[in-house]
Amino acid sequence: MHGVKRIRQSAQVLEAKRLREKAKLDDYLSLTQDVLSRKKSRDWSEEALQLTSRLLQVNPEFYTIWNYRRNIFLNGIFPRSSLEEINDLITKDLSSTMTALKAHPKVYWIWNHRRWCLENTPNGPGAPGEADADSWRKTNWDRELFVVEKLLDADPRNFHAWNYRRYVLASMPVPRSAKSELAYTCRKIEANISNFSAWHQRSKVLTSLGESSGSVPSQYLEEEFNLLRNAMYTDPSDQSVWIYHRWLMGAGK
Repeated sequence: MHGVKRIRQSAQVLEAKRLREKAKLDDYLSLTQDVLSRKKSRDWSEEALQLTSRLLQVNPEFYTIWNYRRNIFLNGIFPRSSLEEINDLITKDLSSTMTALKAHPKVYWIWNHRRWCLENTPNGPGAPGEADADSWRKTNWDRELFVVEKLLDADPRNFHAWNYRRYVLASMPVPRSAKSELAYTCRKIEANISNFSAWHQRSKVLTSLGESSGSVPSQYLEEEFNLLRNAMYTDPSDQSVWIYHRWLMGAGK
């Protein structure tokens, strides 16, 4: 950085640093070799699962290990577990991957694994027709929407989070109303009119309400043009606003 005086490090300090980095690399390579060897031999044990946790903490972009982890669950752990135990394991995995997601919010493989967890959550403890028949799934999906909202609070333009939000909304056991989602996008736009992802999400919600593909119901047009008008007064040169205006002029025909 400019204006910061550099401190010259001694040869001993540099050598110690090099040795520490080498030790870390050696540990990582040894762990990787161990896990890949277990994968090749189809080791579906609890010990193998724990090793994948260690490796993915170091390198969350190692998609081969994410796949191996899921196979351990499917072929080794789930078959000998009750539905309640499976739900607990999945809930625990969602919780543990949240730490990785906070540190690496744009790593696709973490989002992908969370999808798998949600899609493999058992319905619930109750029989069909009972009040708690779908309670486990509902709890996890509702919590996941809350997680996405927290991540979008931290980074409102994270397109990975916005794409994942659309997936969650489309898959929830109890759907979220379009009116609620329009209110959410409105809050995001009011916080930052340059948030193109929020405008885009709003267009997705509106077209889902139209009778034909790509159209916006006429009863929403006045509200949308009022929102645009206010945004233009706020910053008439903002591109996100004009892109949405062009889209709305076509979709509202």
